Amino acid sequence: MSKKFILLALLASLPLAFPSFASERYQNRPPVIVSPDLSAPWVMQLGGVPQQRQRVVAPAQRRATPVYQRQVLQQQRPVQQRQLRQQRRTLFDQPGAVSRQPVIQQAAVRPNKPIRTQIDPIFLPQMVAYETAHKPGTIVIDTNNRFLYLVMDGGQAKRYGVGVGKPGFEWAGTHKVTRKAEWPSWHPPQEMIKREAAKGHYLPASMEGGPENPLGARALYLGSTLYRIHGTNAPWTIGNGVSSGCIRMRNEDVTDLYERVNVGTKVIVL
Repeated sequence: MSKKFILLALLASLPLAFPSFASERYQNRPPVIVSPDLSAPWVMQLGGVPQQRQRVVAPAQRRATPVYQRQVLQQQRPVQQRQLRQQRRTLFDQPGAVSRQPVIQQAAVRPNKPIRTQIDPIFLPQMVAYETAHKPGTIVIDTNNRFLYLVMDGGQAKRYGVGVGKPGFEWAGTHKVTRKAEWPSWHPPQEMIKREAAKGHYLPASMEGGPENPLGARALYLGSTLYRIHGTNAPWTIGNGVSSGCIRMRNEDVTDLYERVNVGTKVIVL
């Protein structure tokens, strides 16, 4: 018992015997050194790839912007935004540039009735093969296909493009040329005047011949009808159903036909 007691007493007296060594050991703790490289391997192992840290400005460090400066900035911001958009458009509109945004194409808006300035070349005069039992010199008008044929020898015909009656004004029959006129005057029938007046179009009782006259340069009158083969001051209407029953031709075409046929020529309208 004495030896054990003596051993315990020695162990208990050790802190009292060396007090200075214990205090010196724990009085100044060594500094903790953190690697300045946040991508060091041991830091990476703590929790995966660290996110990019954002710089947080303490409230005391924030600088207040005067009111007048905020107003100036608010006025300048839309201008700067517009300039930035203009620079982007200029950049991507250059040849070879690839746009980063989808191109939105606006639908093309077209009028209900396109304005035509010239006729389809198919309606220009030309010689064609035309087998028929009618004698040379006969005029045959195909209103469905908008062609006028002047029958000639050898199974040939000279074909012209024509404008015909609009829907509701089609007609067919066989007549003869009863009169020819150069730069004819125009006397619209009363039925046409009333019909157009109901639409808000007021026609004159008569109009002297000339470039502005709807009958154009020449006219071939058909029998006792109100129908004629005549020229037009609207050549782009050739190939369409636009008239009140008359057969329209370009002025140069009706002049050519006028020189080739005589009064009494047979005219067949199909």
